[in-house]
Amino acid sequence: MRGCWRVAAAAISAGSGRAAGRGRSPMAKSKFEYVRDFEADDTCLPNCWIVVRLDGRNFHRFAEQHEFKKPNDDRALHLMTRCAQTVMQELEDIAIAYGQSDEYSFVFKRKSKWFKRRASKFMTHVVSQFASSYVFYWKDYFKDQQLLYPPGFDGRIVLYPSTQNLKDYLSWRQADCHVNNLYNTVFWMLVQRSGLTPVQAQDRLQGTLAGDKNEILFSEFNINYNNEPLMYRKGTVLIWQKVNEVTTKKIKLPKETEEKEIEVTRSRTKVVPLHCDIIGDQFWEEYPEILAEDS
Repeated sequence: MRGCWRVAAAAISAGSGRAAGRGRSPMAKSKFEYVRDFEADDTCLPNCWIVVRLDGRNFHRFAEQHEFKKPNDDRALHLMTRCAQTVMQELEDIAIAYGQSDEYSFVFKRKSKWFKRRASKFMTHVVSQFASSYVFYWKDYFKDQQLLYPPGFDGRIVLYPSTQNLKDYLSWRQADCHVNNLYNTVFWMLVQRSGLTPVQAQDRLQGTLAGDKNEILFSEFNINYNNEPLMYRKGTVLIWQKVNEVTTKKIKLPKETEEKEIEVTRSRTKVVPLHCDIIGDQFWEEYPEILAEDS
């Protein structure tokens, strides 16, 4: 067997022309190279916004086993955002991201050339970076809760040919955030404060409209839904912004014997979370650079 291995290795090496120490080179030229023909071409269409959306896999069970607070757990939401920020810092061609609950959408620039615009590369890089970050930063947010098993995330990729299509996509996700959060807020109030079972609460809300749910919250629990935290109602938007950071630095001035501390201000571009409406025009008018063609 060892002899066979040496013969095969020698044949592949000879065909490839690879020299030791030269780093990566093209795939070996051998009789086996035909298998590359089975690879599908998954190049994304040009001049389209590339959106990668990931969702937690079976996160209903995950949230129960890790005792997430209902209807919203700030720890879980902030952890999701930290992971999304890490993804954007690693993949700087992401123009904007939007997240709510256990999902996040990442929008790559319309003219992005990253990964030669291969869909599989976009999706796998985003999902793997996010999933590993979730495990890595878990203890920062769930200090007293052990991670019982590795979480999973699935991803999909969608191309939007126009800027209006992209805006409508993000509006759809934010509208979904509102619908789900309003329902969950009422549902868990009925369970936690009125003592209904989950089935009874579900039956109570069946067929109700948004106005009905708002009325239940206000009349029965004295809760004005419009006063609920924006993060719950609007989700989280991540954008690039220049921010000034002030740090202290020790320097030794001429003719001085001791070092002195001075404040130094530096401007940096960072991923900043916002909790605001993105369905209307105000957000896009305030941050026109996000969707600028040459950004």
